[in-house]
Amino acid sequence: MTDPNLDLAVIGNGRTAALLDAAARIVWWCLPRYDGDPVFCRLVAGAEEKGFTDIVVERLAEARSEYIRNTAIVTTTLIDHNDAAVRVTDFAPRFPTYGRTFRPPQLVRILQPVAGLPRVTIRFRPTHRYGELVASRSSGSNHIRYWRDEVPVRLTTDAPLSYIENEAPFVLTRPVHMVFGVDEPFDGALETTCRDFFERTRDYWLEWVRRLAFSVDWQDEVIRAAITLKLSSFEETGAIVAALTTSIPEGPGSGRTWDYRYCWMRDAFFVVRALNRIGATKTMEDFISYILAIAAGRTEPLRAVYGIVHSEPLDERIAANLAGYGGDGPVRIGNAAVAQEQHDVYGSVILAATPMFFDRRLPRPGDEGLFRQIEPLGEQAAKIALTPDSGIWEYRGRKSVHTHSAAMCWAGCQRLEAIAEHLGLQARSQYWNAAAQKIGAGLLERAWNPKRNAFTGALDGDDLDASVLLLPDLGLIEPKDPKFVSTVEAIERELRREKHVMRYVAADDLGLPETAFLICRFWLIDALWAIGRREEAREMFVDALALRNRFGLLSEDAHPVTGKLWGNFPQTYSMSGLILTAQRVSRTWEDRYWRGWS
Repeated sequence: MTDPNLDLAVIGNGRTAALLDAAARIVWWCLPRYDGDPVFCRLVAGAEEKGFTDIVVERLAEARSEYIRNTAIVTTTLIDHNDAAVRVTDFAPRFPTYGRTFRPPQLVRILQPVAGLPRVTIRFRPTHRYGELVASRSSGSNHIRYWRDEVPVRLTTDAPLSYIENEAPFVLTRPVHMVFGVDEPFDGALETTCRDFFERTRDYWLEWVRRLAFSVDWQDEVIRAAITLKLSSFEETGAIVAALTTSIPEGPGSGRTWDYRYCWMRDAFFVVRALNRIGATKTMEDFISYILAIAAGRTEPLRAVYGIVHSEPLDERIAANLAGYGGDGPVRIGNAAVAQEQHDVYGSVILAATPMFFDRRLPRPGDEGLFRQIEPLGEQAAKIALTPDSGIWEYRGRKSVHTHSAAMCWAGCQRLEAIAEHLGLQARSQYWNAAAQKIGAGLLERAWNPKRNAFTGALDGDDLDASVLLLPDLGLIEPKDPKFVSTVEAIERELRREKHVMRYVAADDLGLPETAFLICRFWLIDALWAIGRREEAREMFVDALALRNRFGLLSEDAHPVTGKLWGNFPQTYSMSGLILTAQRVSRTWEDRYWRGWS
């Protein structure tokens, strides 16, 4: 196995997204949407040089790569030993036009000579069928079509086509433009259109960020996290993917390689909550539409995960032509979690919908009709709250009555009580109050383990689990309750590794976990803040920010010894946690400017 790293940036537009490294090599891009067959799969191709596009500068000496401030546009400057340089600009077009959002399944790359006469080679090596090299292509006057079964990919460019087809070097003396996308003719002059797309896409992101609301500290970090979450929302349906990749291992040699290009209800709830906290409510409204398409009139249990088109199957299989991230496979397509019972899903959906009834900014607030549509989810939550499931960590080999799952069912019923009260539906409010009371009393009694002096991960259990750190946040217990304070202390003793936090340390169906789950660190920081250890919480948060890669992004896990990022990328759980914790532990504008806290 090689020793790869996740020092990658993401570009996207709400329909498609790609990952590129610090030298402007695009190593992951699925077409025509997040869950599609990858055109570029180099990220999980092991040692094979396939599934990528890049710009090779002869005698490369230095590469400098960064986002254009407050946008999803990446610029990379490649400099050779003679100080000749080329600037590469990468983005996915996104901007308003004709009253709609223009977001095609398309990437744009612009090459500009900025010093000297750089000698470059353009390489374009697409794949299909999850890792097979595309063997057939044809050229037009200004494009190359690569035949990929049902979805051919077209490269439209004003670079010399023969140089690209033969991967021949040439001297870059003028700007070159490249558009990657589905096999559709490109309208308009290429140079003019690419420049226009760039300017309008830049302006869109600058305006989107301008409307966000933050606390005073860590604004740049929160902005980057917010843009990343925005890029994880498939706006056509409202689905929010957990990550943009499949099968980045949770740790070296772990076998924990899963496909995260789908919509988990709990992950989506955290995304909605984080974006709502900073004023980006449209993602929530789109997600509620997605949920209603799933839940309206359904009689079967709600699943924990759905495709970005909810009716599509997610049967899990292995991609035989891909060796894995650094050769560390297998690479999976689909996710067997679709067949699991995960009871927290009901509370996640209800909690995600709750702000629709109370946020006065929304043009179409929730009404009794919406309430009646989500009530059946509460009925199911009340019925199954104290029964076994696979839990938040999706154990594949065992079931328990998990504390977090039961707590989320309680929270769903409690929020329905609040919504009914808000709507003046007194009888329904009383009904849901009784349902929540019944769940809550049994939950808190059975989750408490006096021998461990802590709430445990399962009712009547012994093992600690970081997910119980969410109990006060859900409203089930006061944060300064002695039982919760002692739980935090127990988790610090057993699950904390320096400043990293493990989900759990007991062996699961794949053995002992090796890496720390990044969202758990943010949960512990929130808990420390809530119980009054605030300076320690701020220090731990600053340390967590240092784990981000050069582009400000986080994956799912970090190795507690090396700090290296592992797991699917970029992980919405982690980026949501960053936003929520930053807003919690930041100084307010009043603290900074009126009280003189420097």
